[in-house]
Amino acid sequence: MTLGVLGVLVVGASVPVTGMLDGYPVITGQALRYALAGVLLLAWARLRGQPMPLPGRRDWPALIALAATGMIGFQACLLFAQRYAEPGLVAAFLGGTPLVLALAAPLAKGRRPSWAPVAGAVLAGLGIAVLSGGGAARWQGLVLAALAMVCEALFTLLAVGVLERLGPLATATWGCCAAGVGGAVVGTVADPSGAWAWPDGRELIALGYLTVVVTAIAFLLWYSAVSALGADRAGVLVGLMPVSGLAVSLLLGMQDFRFSQLIGVALVSSGVVIGLRRRELGEAGAFDVEVLDDVAADDRDHDRAQRPGEGDLLDELRPALDRGQPQREIHGAERNRLADGDLAVLDERRDRERLGDP
Repeated sequence: MTLGVLGVLVVGASVPVTGMLDGYPVITGQALRYALAGVLLLAWARLRGQPMPLPGRRDWPALIALAATGMIGFQACLLFAQRYAEPGLVAAFLGGTPLVLALAAPLAKGRRPSWAPVAGAVLAGLGIAVLSGGGAARWQGLVLAALAMVCEALFTLLAVGVLERLGPLATATWGCCAAGVGGAVVGTVADPSGAWAWPDGRELIALGYLTVVVTAIAFLLWYSAVSALGADRAGVLVGLMPVSGLAVSLLLGMQDFRFSQLIGVALVSSGVVIGLRRRELGEAGAFDVEVLDDVAADDRDHDRAQRPGEGDLLDELRPALDRGQPQREIHGAERNRLADGDLAVLDERRDRERLGDP
């Protein structure tokens, strides 16, 4: 959770820095940022001696779609939306991202959404709307703001399967590389003469900060949080981005303080606390039902990133089930010994006596 909080706070605090690139080519500027971030992540893995798995055939389509929508597409929609809508309205639309993740992430895995992430996402979204203050827009601005919200959600949703197979570092690295290559090609074709301009000193500082802090570090932190918490629960952390941006704006004197901002911060904070609430075992659709579904489907990778602690139990339980042994027969192992990999659920008296325990 701490990694996710740090990641979204870093991204939210970068809003004033992003404005320093207003005059720089949009697509190729983003391509340069992502390509450099990918190189930095590769170098980081090399220095740590950490293996960097290569994407497989199942991973590349998701990575390319992730780069096109969640990286390049999001930034483009965000920029063009502000030409037809006030920034407050665009920010209010982005407040719907946590709710999209809370609903879409579990549905994509065949599970019902949990009430805690959904309730937390609603509160966080309301808080973002209060913080942004809303605003006016033409229909083009509404469409582009909605597309920006979808792209922001896809940045997480498209990465879930890749995260389970490759891990956070490889997902962030290859995603950045795909965005860098794809953005360079698209930017060059769209604007052959002005796509590649040498940045001035101000733009160079902004690109360096966005590359190192907002992309390489923040992306790795975010995907680590998604891998640990799950996309639905991690999604509520998105509400902290405008809170971080507000804090930086107030400190720099770029925005005046209003009492309504306290209400917005309180709503976002409440949403984050509720959304990160751990699932209780007694809740509908909780551990027992999901374990049975996993074993019946023989899906060894199902939801591992979201419930790492349950992976050990599945690995112990599955060998006995794969051999077709009923649960009762597990207790009848020869000479009161458990076969390797079998899991016995012990009754305090009868099973302990059967195993020869005092």
